[in-house]
Amino acid sequence: MSANRPIKILALFTGGTIGSRRGARGIDVDAAGSYFLLEQYAQIAGTREIDFETAQPCNLLSENLVPGDWTMLAKAVRAAYGGGYAGVIVTHGSDTLSFSAAMLAYLCSDAPIPVVLTAANYPLEDPRSNGLANFSASVDFIAEAGLPGVFALFGNDLGESVVYLGTRITQALPFTDQFDAPYGAPFGRMRSGRFEPNPHPVNPAAAELFRPALPAPPAPPANDEAWPPVLYVKPYPGLDYRVYDFDSRRPRAVLHDTYHSGTANARDGAEGRTLVSFISYCRARGVDVYLVPMRSPEGDMYASSSHLTEAGGIALGHISSEAALMKLLLGCAIYEDAREVEQFVRTPLFFEYMV
Repeated sequence: MSANRPIKILALFTGGTIGSRRGARGIDVDAAGSYFLLEQYAQIAGTREIDFETAQPCNLLSENLVPGDWTMLAKAVRAAYGGGYAGVIVTHGSDTLSFSAAMLAYLCSDAPIPVVLTAANYPLEDPRSNGLANFSASVDFIAEAGLPGVFALFGNDLGESVVYLGTRITQALPFTDQFDAPYGAPFGRMRSGRFEPNPHPVNPAAAELFRPALPAPPAPPANDEAWPPVLYVKPYPGLDYRVYDFDSRRPRAVLHDTYHSGTANARDGAEGRTLVSFISYCRARGVDVYLVPMRSPEGDMYASSSHLTEAGGIALGHISSEAALMKLLLGCAIYEDAREVEQFVRTPLFFEYMV
C-alpha cells in the first residue's frame, strides 16, 4: 500500500464488551461506546493514516445474538466487496466470537479482502482492557498482511496479538478469557505491526488463502424464526437422553460432542443413558445425529465409537465443535433435504477441516 494514500477500512460495530461501558446495572452496550474506540485509536495510530468508514448493524452483548443477526452482519460485510476497502473490522463480544467468526467465514468464504473479528476482555475505559490493542493489531493485519478471508484476532495473557482463521478459533475459557485453536495452533501472530504466520503442519500457508474461492453458500433467512432449530449436546457421565422429547417439536438435526478420544456412552443395557439408543430415537423421527470430533476408523478409534457410527451417527473428524455447529446450523437453514445438508457440512469452505 502506498505510504501517501490513506488505507480505507470499514469498521462494523456490533456491541460487545469492546463497545460497552460500566453502568448502574453492570457492563452493558453503550450507544457511543464503539466510536470511543476510534477516538482512542486516533491517539496512538502514529504515522499510519487510516480512513475509517463506520456502520453499526447491531448493538448488543454477544450472548444475546440470534441467527438472524448473522444474516444482517454478513450482508454488511459483503456490501464492502469492491468498495475500495483494504479490509473490514468487526468489533464483537467475546462470549460468542468463535461462533460468529465461523459463521461469517462460511457466509463470506469468497471475501476478496481481510475481514477481522476482534473483541475485548474489559470495557475500553478499564486500564486492563486489551480492546484497543486488539483493534490496533487488526488494523495492522489488514494493512500489512492483506490476506483474503475471515479471521479473528485477540490478545493472549502473554500480551501477544494472536490471529486465528475464522473457522479455527475455539470458545474462550472461563476464568482466564483465553481463546485457543485446535492443536494449539493459531494461524499466526502480529509482532511489531507485522504478521508472522505459524508454520504448524495443520495450518495452510498464507499463499493458500489466495486460492480461487469457492462460491459462498446461499444467503440464509433474514428472519430469525426461519432458522430451523439444531440441538447441541455435550456428553457427561450420567446424561439421561430420555429428557429429550421430540414428539412435540423436533430439531432438524443434532450435533453431539464426544469426549476427547471421540467417544460417548455406548454401554449395552444402559437404556436411556446411552448415545446409541438416542441415535436410534432420533433416526426414527427423521433427525440426523452428527458426532464431533471423531477419529478415523483407520486410526485409534475405540469400540464405543464404532457402535455410535454403526447406530447411524454421522462422524465428523478434523473439525472443531464450534465450526461444525455453525456449519450444521447454516446447512439446515439453507437446505431442506438431509442429504444436501450432509453434503454441505462435509464440503470445505474456509479451512475448517484440518487435513
